Amino acid sequence: MNRLKAYQVKQMIWQGEGVNLDFKKTITSCEKIAKTMVSFANNKGGKLFIGVADDGTIKGVKSEDEEKYMIEKAATFFAKPMLEPTFEEIYIDDKMVLVVDIPESDMKPHYALADDQKWWVYIRVKDKSVLASKIVVDVLKREHQQDGVLIEYSSKEKALLEYLEQNDRITLKEYAALLNLSRRRASRILVTMVLAGVVRVHTTEKEEFYTAS
Repeated sequence: MNRLKAYQVKQMIWQGEGVNLDFKKTITSCEKIAKTMVSFANNKGGKLFIGVADDGTIKGVKSEDEEKYMIEKAATFFAKPMLEPTFEEIYIDDKMVLVVDIPESDMKPHYALADDQKWWVYIRVKDKSVLASKIVVDVLKREHQQDGVLIEYSSKEKALLEYLEQNDRITLKEYAALLNLSRRRASRILVTMVLAGVVRVHTTEKEEFYTAS
């Protein structure tokens, strides 16, 4: 693993939080940090900067052992399959920033244990860790299967592509209504189309929609 330099960390802090970067002044909750780590693993991976406030102010880590303990506890007992983060200590202006690297996983989807004692799948959307929809969970489950996805273009698939030629986007609800399908049947078709790379799924904090690839 290439070690980060202090100036690189400073540059990343200046750019702010995003899809693959999250700042934490300190770790206060295994549930919360597991949610963030799981969202990175289910996405393209990411880094946690511990000892950095949300606004990018470098506060420094007071007890690295305590922070590492919380991270490892969250990765082992609050994430399934468990995660294997790696740590790096970077000194900036005599303050230590603990960099935690969570690579993209090949065992997706990962679940995080929430306050309600239920296991949920999270994905990263911009600088937030967002609950994944059932469709996204199905896509994550099937992404790493070896078999290619074979699509038989029935009238239902064709109707979806024709609609997306005329319109920018469609939601699950709109697609189900368009062809008078159950949400379950419409979901299955959308999952297959996403896996085949024909349709793209877009998740925001408020909604989920689909566009032609």
